[in-house]
Amino acid sequence: MFENLSDRLDSVFKKLKGHGTLNEKNIDDGLKQVRMALLEADVNYKVAKSVISDIKERALGQEVMQSLTPGQQVIKIVNDEFTRMMGSEHQGLNFDGSSLGSIMLIGLQGSGKTTTAGKLALYLRKEGRKPFLVPVDVYRPAAIDQLKKIGQQLDVPVFESTTEMKPLKICQDALLAAREQGCDTLLLDTAGRLHLDEELMAELKGIKQGINPSEILLVADAMTGQDAVNIAGSFDKALDLDGVVLTKMDGDARGGAALSIKAVTGKPLKFIGVGEKSTALEAFHPDRMASRILGMGDTLSFIEKAQDAVDQKEAKALEKKLRKNAFTLEDFRNQMKSIKKMGSIKDLIGMLPGINKKQLKGLNIGDKEFVRIEAIINSMTPEERRVHTIIKGSRKKRIANGSGTTVQDVNKLLKSYSQSMKMIKKFNKGGMRSLKNMLPF
Repeated sequence: MFENLSDRLDSVFKKLKGHGTLNEKNIDDGLKQVRMALLEADVNYKVAKSVISDIKERALGQEVMQSLTPGQQVIKIVNDEFTRMMGSEHQGLNFDGSSLGSIMLIGLQGSGKTTTAGKLALYLRKEGRKPFLVPVDVYRPAAIDQLKKIGQQLDVPVFESTTEMKPLKICQDALLAAREQGCDTLLLDTAGRLHLDEELMAELKGIKQGINPSEILLVADAMTGQDAVNIAGSFDKALDLDGVVLTKMDGDARGGAALSIKAVTGKPLKFIGVGEKSTALEAFHPDRMASRILGMGDTLSFIEKAQDAVDQKEAKALEKKLRKNAFTLEDFRNQMKSIKKMGSIKDLIGMLPGINKKQLKGLNIGDKEFVRIEAIINSMTPEERRVHTIIKGSRKKRIANGSGTTVQDVNKLLKSYSQSMKMIKKFNKGGMRSLKNMLPF
């Protein structure tokens, strides 16, 4: 997502920084490249034209021309305008203080509504709400079964819909059932079609009028690019959307839909789906996304993921072990499990500021590597995990055989662990001064 756009912008900004002073010509040249980069990323051409015009007006103003670092000022302006283009700030879900809220998920078939319903249920539960999943797609029995399975996996109650029931009646009965079960948020997984049609819109309008949902969210596939923006416009015209959820943002989507939706429809992008796991749903923050696109990282999202994945009591216990240089291979394995909960390592590293994109592309840290390391540690005895120095030749062979790896893999892990322990020991002795000496910048 956005990799090509980020690379193109990075090269443009390097050229601008290379100029001691900026004038209208080199700003124009740079902005032509930015405009081309936006169009290549499948941003709506009217949106691209408008944002470039706004950037140029500010770039030729006093804040740039009188600055000691004009190139950096232009980057700041681009960051500001990208943020504004995507909606300025995060728009959360609005339940208007209602004791029983409802979210109506709509969209075309295959956009990911059912999966998104499950992800939203998990997200809402973390926010302290009690979700209730409601299958409303009576035309596809598989959709009802899928939502029931998702509910079982997440331990979230699901309304007992059947294909013989009318969609509006399902929603009305679900309201009563939710109250009886002590739930406070309905997630209505409505039916989709392969394309927009009058029958679909009439059904959705009937549900809207019948239950007056707190939120109507369009679920759209980011892979469809500008089609997603056009679909959002059509649904908004008929139903007055409250927001959009873009799915499959972790795929080969060029990102144009995310950059264009707010500017074209006036409706905020509220969430993005970034994977298949039930936890792979992120609240959309325009400022953070702009920062990621421009290669400035997204530290806040990184911290939020870490807070969700790491138990605070375990973190304090781990800190004590680190200070005493008592961090064992067992602790190492447990920390890997916490990191895996946070998502893709490559994506996490990409959230950190100052990361070289070319190095990131060559980075090959995936789930397979984690599985291999975990298997090696699991093949050790409890004593070997506590005291790694006793692991010699015969033990290494046994561990390698037990984990389906090689002795070289075992040696590699032990070497990495030993180096980590040396760094921790050095840090404990020298404090922040030692840490600064270890950092590569």
